[in-house]
Amino acid sequence: MAAAAAVSEAWPELDLAERERRRELLLTGPALEERVKAAGGRLPPRLFTLPLLHYLEVSGCSSLRAPGPGLAQGLPQLHSLVLRRNALGPGLSPELGPLPALRVLDLSGNALEALPPGEGLGPAEPPGLPQLQSLNLSGNRLRELPANLARCAPRLQILNLTGNCLDAFPAELFRPGALPLLSELAAADNCLRELSPDIAHLASLKTLDLSNNQLTEIPAELADCPKLKEINFRGNKLRDKRLEKMVGGCQTKSILEYLRAGGRGGRGSEKEDRKKRRERKQQRRESGEGEEEVADSAKLMLKVLHVSENPTPLTVRVSPEVRDVRPYIVGAVVRGMDLQPGNALRRFLNSQTKLHDDLCEKRTAATIATHDLQAVRGPLLYAARPPEDLKIVPLGRREAKAKELVKQLQLEAEEQRKQKKRQSVSGLHRYLHLLDGKENYPCLVDAEGDVISFPPITNSEKTKIKKTTCNLFLEVTSASSLQLCKDIMDNLILKMAELNKSTLENKEEDALLGTEADACCGLSDSNLNLRAEKDGQCPLVVEQVRVVDLEGSLKVVYPSKADLLSTPPYVTVVR
Repeated sequence: MAAAAAVSEAWPELDLAERERRRELLLTGPALEERVKAAGGRLPPRLFTLPLLHYLEVSGCSSLRAPGPGLAQGLPQLHSLVLRRNALGPGLSPELGPLPALRVLDLSGNALEALPPGEGLGPAEPPGLPQLQSLNLSGNRLRELPANLARCAPRLQILNLTGNCLDAFPAELFRPGALPLLSELAAADNCLRELSPDIAHLASLKTLDLSNNQLTEIPAELADCPKLKEINFRGNKLRDKRLEKMVGGCQTKSILEYLRAGGRGGRGSEKEDRKKRRERKQQRRESGEGEEEVADSAKLMLKVLHVSENPTPLTVRVSPEVRDVRPYIVGAVVRGMDLQPGNALRRFLNSQTKLHDDLCEKRTAATIATHDLQAVRGPLLYAARPPEDLKIVPLGRREAKAKELVKQLQLEAEEQRKQKKRQSVSGLHRYLHLLDGKENYPCLVDAEGDVISFPPITNSEKTKIKKTTCNLFLEVTSASSLQLCKDIMDNLILKMAELNKSTLENKEEDALLGTEADACCGLSDSNLNLRAEKDGQCPLVVEQVRVVDLEGSLKVVYPSKADLLSTPPYVTVVR
């Protein structure tokens, strides 16, 4: 009796879920860490006696090394299983499946190295995950994928493998008819050396992200994917230099047309292009227009401007009341962005969304906010205010008090959830609940008294990013970790450098190939912004931002000497 009472006290969430016949259960937070450690690094067996569960999430627990036996047998109606940011690995023992109703499986941010039979996702015959639609394995240490993945999850639609150690895809993944519904495949930041021409057998593929790998060729057969709309091969050292420039700035349609026409070596196109470029360069030199070309490393320079070198540094003051709400904040100023050409602004915003989904864990771990520096009035104050006193003009909305805004967003999220008839928690709910029970809400206030940021909810319309924005103020806030804020800021700035690299190469192609490049990359505006070329190097200047307490004592400065250390080869940081 005493032992049973102790178990009940240790896991009150299970009592509540059983008593209220809940279909959703979320386990996270510091208390979870100690309880899982006491259970031997596994989930309590009693959890697997809640057969009504449709949604189960256990996240942010570095003590969780295995789910434990009984999951498949005890949760037959499970639709969504989220086990992210734990310590699962190197395999899964016992294997997860069979889970006949599972549609969403998120194992991102763990320590998985391999998923062999018996220690993987489930059996292949019959399929262990027959209804699985979305599989997220990003942020692990996987060296290879299970060969039977397609047979285990034949109805897979979304597969995220970003940030692993993969050097190849299993041949069976691209077997004809193996994954007829797969529409999104993401495997950026791996070690992939080759992409099989058999990828053309993915008849439903719409989005493919293989950026930052070690690919040297893109198979022409990729153009045979009938529904392919968006591809990303940036950060690969392609042998076809024209194609390498195209993947950095051209639209997917243009790249696929190039591959379809034969691409590198197919019809001597690259030799002809080289000849054209030489002739145009020679003409420019003879006319006096040709100047010494800038090296790639100079074009992609990140110049860090120290506070002591900056006559007007931006400072963020922090009020002590944020300690109990969202204590960590890091800021930076970036000058020299070019968001005018083509879809540069959309790509910048998409990269921010991707960071929110991955590193920021749907805003539950941290939140990014980007502002037009021209509209920011410093010094800034990072404070916490009662919901009924905090006013903001949210992006795309009218001015509202925070209490009213959160309530409206919760109603919209609930309505969206009912319309989609989903049991899982929606994206809006994922970060709105972070403010539950808080007496004060965090906010960033400018020198004019206007709230420009309300993390983790929204920014202000006052500092909204536009195509004409070239100087930005960036902020990252978190309730859990200062280092996480700095890591995410590193990633954001490097993404911005990558975007500027693509924009520069696009312009270079435009200058060399004239109207031919315009047609290829969809750049019809003859008045493209040439600010970067005037400077000759197209650097991004990153200005340090100091975060201090109300007495002026330094809390953190970014970027410090310990920041922006791990940069890709095309970025040079000058301090």
